[in-house]
Amino acid sequence: MSVLEYKCPLCGGTLAFDSESQNMKCSYCDSEFSVDSLKNQEKYGQDIKKFESQTEAPESIETDDFSVEQTSADEITGMISYSCTSCGGEIVGDENLAATSCPYCGNTAIITSRLDGFLQPDLIIPFKLDKEAAKESLKNFYKGKILMPSLFATENKIDSIMGVYVPFWLFDCDARGDVEYKATQVHMWSDHDYNYTKSDYYHVYRAGDASFVRMPVDGSTKMNDDYMEAIEPYDYNELAPFKTPYLAGFGADKYDVDAEQSKPRAQQRIQNSVADLLSGTVTGYDSVTPVRQHFSLSHGLVKYAFLPVWMLGTIYKNVTYTFAMNAQTGKFVGSLPTAWAKLWAWFFGLFLGTGTIGSLIIYLLTSTR
Repeated sequence: MSVLEYKCPLCGGTLAFDSESQNMKCSYCDSEFSVDSLKNQEKYGQDIKKFESQTEAPESIETDDFSVEQTSADEITGMISYSCTSCGGEIVGDENLAATSCPYCGNTAIITSRLDGFLQPDLIIPFKLDKEAAKESLKNFYKGKILMPSLFATENKIDSIMGVYVPFWLFDCDARGDVEYKATQVHMWSDHDYNYTKSDYYHVYRAGDASFVRMPVDGSTKMNDDYMEAIEPYDYNELAPFKTPYLAGFGADKYDVDAEQSKPRAQQRIQNSVADLLSGTVTGYDSVTPVRQHFSLSHGLVKYAFLPVWMLGTIYKNVTYTFAMNAQTGKFVGSLPTAWAKLWAWFFGLFLGTGTIGSLIIYLLTSTR
């Protein structure tokens, strides 16, 4: 198994992708090089050529229902070790490891065998926000959280922070939805003797077509699916053809959930979106309940992409809290501890406040009689 590293042609230092300049930057002399220029360097020609001479990834897979024919690779179980080409140190990872850093010398390492052939992504969104932006977003995330423990922001520490390219499947398709609803309109009035309520019941039908482009589903079991959906959307206008230099300085895993396994989640997300679009057109009723739904998908198209994410972990009172940030847009999500004393104080304050107001109203009403 070959490990690919990018070295500065001027000083020999490690090159990593710089999110601010969108170039490869030397960690020692600060020289910058474009991503494309590295392909022309004789020093790396053999490694790059070896990588690019592999079987090309399929352009995309098109069927009526997202069915995917995909070549099965021989899976290697357990942990695998690689030798760092700079210091000879051992790099240990699982069978999905595609990019990482040497724990001894810090040099970036790209495991080219994890990106060969059909394992190579079609597309990538390069990192746009750096580590400092992730740390600042974490601080801003704490603000306004009134039920968070007061000491959480000051006593907890960042235990881990890592920029990773998460494998995603991007689904395109045309969708059609047919939904029937039971809807009601309620009218109330009164006279001197009675209060009246009239309920009218309606059968409402809606049907429509919608096209979806690049509905994302993450292809990694290591990633929390709810987190990955919460940091959407990505700006797909910045998708670029995949190039290995983009991985330098960041972590990456190949997918361990393939397109076929991801299809049900994509279908469900698309169906939910169509249902929301149709229900949004049913207005003017007091209640609306779907009683029958039917959805059909066609012209399915699937592409494989790497999307950038900052993952952060903090420790507070021996408990780890995990956060994720969209490394393109800065959208942030995570879990926070709850100060139960604050919660109960807020609850009882609200209860007592409501009770006091209620008692005052009753007193005013009774005192006027």
